[in-house]
Amino acid sequence: MSGGDGLFEVEPVEKKQPRGRAAGVDKTFRAFDPRQVLLLPPSLDDWLPQDHLARFVADLVDEVLDLGPVLADYTEKRGYPPYDPRLMVRLLIYGYTTGIRSSRAIERRCADDVAFRFLAADQAPDFRSIARFRRRHLDALAGLFTQSLHLAQKLGMVKMGRVALDGTKVEANASKHKAMSYGRLISKEEQVEAEIAALEEKAGALLADAEATDAAEDQTFGVDGKELDLPAELDRREKRLARLQAARAQIEAEAA
Repeated sequence: MSGGDGLFEVEPVEKKQPRGRAAGVDKTFRAFDPRQVLLLPPSLDDWLPQDHLARFVADLVDEVLDLGPVLADYTEKRGYPPYDPRLMVRLLIYGYTTGIRSSRAIERRCADDVAFRFLAADQAPDFRSIARFRRRHLDALAGLFTQSLHLAQKLGMVKMGRVALDGTKVEANASKHKAMSYGRLISKEEQVEAEIAALEEKAGALLADAEATDAAEDQTFGVDGKELDLPAELDRREKRLARLQAARAQIEAEAA
């Protein structure tokens, strides 16, 4: 209190703004409730564009490719049921052609990537199951990858994911109605054989790169280990919030 006009003079008090919102912001935002619970589980089919490569891979595996060589390897009826080979082939073809060659990375994307979740029908195979499947069916997968690339090429796709397909494309016949000479027929067959050989090489390179990637990560994380976003002491919300509040209090105390 001071003299003069006889009024009380009060020291100004700083008005605290809500945390997470800048001072002076007076803007209406779209409704956002992170804790809102969905009344019905969402359909992954609704979240994926119709022209997405994952849909092409799903149709390719389910309706076109011959999985007989893979299925023939499952003769034992006892034991815990393995993952459906269609699921695993979907994941490997999509993952490898889009540059995801790590089994650990594929496992992770089955949890947080819509395309992978769509292909896996929201199942979540672990990286060990993914790697074992590839190693068990390596020869059959090489054939399936070659078929996939060849079919995509025949459909006019210049690439499948990140795999270029146009480099070995056979020239179209100038006229479907003209009979080929024997020499021209042999030349055409040789071109097709070269095309298939080039695609087989691409398929083999994809599988070899995946094996090398998994082997390197086994060395880094251990055979059963994997990279985690958060350390164990932060893996639950209650623990995270307590640690965050404590860290903030420490920073504020140090700045005082």
